[in-house]
Amino acid sequence: MSSRLLIGGTEPARGAGMRRLTARLHVDPPLLIAVVTVALIGLAILYSATDQDMQHVWKQILRLGVATVGMFMVAQVPPHWLKRITPAAFATGILLLVAVLIVGYTGKGAQRWLNLGLFRFQPAEMMKLAVPMMIAWYLDDRALPPRRSYVAVCALMIVVPVGLIAKQPDLGTALLVTGAGFFVLFFAGLRWRLILGMLLLGAALVPVLWHFMHGYQRQRVLIFLNPESDPLGSGYHIIQSMIALGSGGLYGKGWLNGTQSHLNFLPEGSTDFILAVFGEEFGLFGILVLFALYLFIVVRSLYIATQAQTTFTRLLAGGLALTFFFYVFVNAGMVTGLLPVVGLPL
Repeated sequence: MSSRLLIGGTEPARGAGMRRLTARLHVDPPLLIAVVTVALIGLAILYSATDQDMQHVWKQILRLGVATVGMFMVAQVPPHWLKRITPAAFATGILLLVAVLIVGYTGKGAQRWLNLGLFRFQPAEMMKLAVPMMIAWYLDDRALPPRRSYVAVCALMIVVPVGLIAKQPDLGTALLVTGAGFFVLFFAGLRWRLILGMLLLGAALVPVLWHFMHGYQRQRVLIFLNPESDPLGSGYHIIQSMIALGSGGLYGKGWLNGTQSHLNFLPEGSTDFILAVFGEEFGLFGILVLFALYLFIVVRSLYIATQAQTTFTRLLAGGLALTFFFYVFVNAGMVTGLLPVVGLPL
């Protein structure tokens, strides 16, 4: 999954040196620049959404620093070694999810964490990567597009962790893990008639899923259909989010000048609904620019996936790129009222 694109320079020697450095680090400069730009925008909006509280910003900078170090470290791992540890990583994730149901820490009505003393660990987050890795590992040595028997095995690899995550309950992460696994199958050339069959099966299972959903999850779906039915309760988030987006107009009110978030009308403005804060301050034009950056990240990632030298890396990179798109799509739909609130921060 190494880069093939180059950074231009004013001097040939300097440009060649930069190319050697990025190639040695296995970094794609255009993609890295886009990701850093989005991260900086995120810090600026977080500063505004938290009423200019630098404590929140520094915590986010620390997380970004850890993530950056992790990114560069993972980029140095040979793909064949990554493939080798995949089954162990997947099995470990399943065992940790089972442990959560038995001895997990409960907070805000959900049992999602393992208390490790110095910090709490959420194994469901691990499965966002472990599930697509496992499916890519399974399909690596098999003929593509995948046969029905292969799809059935992959479906089992998705259903088991998703069921354990939904049991916690964590519907948002369960949805994202489902998408991560499906997108690897899609990138492997899953036949459209199988996709249609899955959609029809999913539609047929809606009444069954409704029966097993928690009360608050059902309420979210009902509020999605009619937010005005509970404007001061469950529908408050969506209504205030749409007010914030609408008041931003075309060009927004300006950075730090949003009223819905600064007057505390917008709940979860620094997490799930931070896009509404951005839209109020930078307007429709700002949102389009942000989405253009996201689209570039997805398209560039898909291009890199097509250049991968093995089936495993191609499927994994392509699946993760589409998962990133799905993540942004779900959050944007949630903030604009086009999808139910499922608790996925941007």
